[in-house]
Amino acid sequence: MNTTITTLLPLLEKYSKPGPRYTSYPTAPAFKKNYSSAMRAESLQKSGDDISLYFHLPFCDTLCYFCGCTMLVSNNRDRIAEYLDYLEKEIEMTAKLIGNRNVIQLHWGGGTPTHLLPSEIRKLGKSIHKHFQIAPDAEISVEIDPREVNKDHIQALYDAGFRRASIGVQDMDEKVQKAINRIQPESITRQVIDWCRELGFESINIDLIYGLPLQTRESFTNTLQRVLLINPDRIALYNFAYVPWLKPQQQLIHIEDLPESQEKLQLFADATNCFLEAGYEYVGMDHFAKPDDELSKARSEGTLQRNFQGYSTRGGSDLIGLGMSAISHIGHSFSQNVKELPAYYEKLGKGEFPVVAGLEMTEDDAIREYVIMRLMCDLKLDKIKTGEKFGIRFDTYFHSSIIQLDELESDGLVINTPAEIIISEKGRFFLRNIAMCFDAYLANATKEKPVFSKTL
Repeated sequence: MNTTITTLLPLLEKYSKPGPRYTSYPTAPAFKKNYSSAMRAESLQKSGDDISLYFHLPFCDTLCYFCGCTMLVSNNRDRIAEYLDYLEKEIEMTAKLIGNRNVIQLHWGGGTPTHLLPSEIRKLGKSIHKHFQIAPDAEISVEIDPREVNKDHIQALYDAGFRRASIGVQDMDEKVQKAINRIQPESITRQVIDWCRELGFESINIDLIYGLPLQTRESFTNTLQRVLLINPDRIALYNFAYVPWLKPQQQLIHIEDLPESQEKLQLFADATNCFLEAGYEYVGMDHFAKPDDELSKARSEGTLQRNFQGYSTRGGSDLIGLGMSAISHIGHSFSQNVKELPAYYEKLGKGEFPVVAGLEMTEDDAIREYVIMRLMCDLKLDKIKTGEKFGIRFDTYFHSSIIQLDELESDGLVINTPAEIIISEKGRFFLRNIAMCFDAYLANATKEKPVFSKTL
């Protein structure tokens, strides 16, 4: 990749605007409240051969001020055990309907999955393997917070089948850590990663965030260099989404401590240059991976997929989300679980799936989903084949979208020909903006309080 990201700063500033991450299309704000338990049950019975499972474990030990996840701070072990009991009910209900379909991907997210005790990790792991048919080559991954983990936690995860770990780091600077209420010495992070590697975890990902309070180019560069010394297989570089109207805990951040927009974009540029120079490949959006990593190979081979877990090599399967707030994408149906524990317990107590919203995709949704996902994963789209696949004349059907692409094309981010759309090398940094041209729901998004974070 020859483009120097620093030269793109004017374009990064121009196109830094609220927009979806497109882990799905339509995106969650378009879901409707009339989606029922019976509709979830019907979709599960019709699910395809291969399945991806996501488990949401919402509890955390402390409150990180930057967090945008659906989480609960609690050290009440009885409360956590109660949640696991109800999660077991959802597991049983789901397993009865999907039969012996192969699970090719499994992920635990949160919250903090490692806030569970090692015994709870083992118990939940055994339940999952009891009720679902896990493929021998399944990709099994977990999010880890190093601050509250001992070696038995890692052993328990390994015993439960996990071989990929995503380690939350965010930033290694002590001032930044204090500003976001996440004190995490580098020694703790390194110890947990060493344990993972000693036990046989096959892949280590490190999560970083740019745009946090008190971050400077100098301090963040220091963090980047220390991360590279750890030598992770993948790096996720997330844009801090400051949305205090959606996530009240972010009101605890002093807004005057946040980097100005230009400096924030420079942080992104510095990090991207740093990773590329170190030999990592830019997979897309916020993902970097070593050249021999599965993500990099999938990118080069044209088999990369995208789902609610981000970029994936196994994204073509039905995704079933379990736990409060979890989202499922089964066939042409989306559904999301309730976001509050009392409602989650109440519905499961009645023998109902705990869904609160969902959507049955229209033909237009399916067409636009295909276009958006292929552009974000393949960096190009064959208009002729797409037209034949869906029985449309591409440029006629997407007339308004093509008009929106004009400005992006004039800035050198895309090449639009009668036969195809090609994302340029520098256009790879603007995938969300390019995808937005094909989103039919954006016009209804609230402008006063944006639902989405900025694209860059």
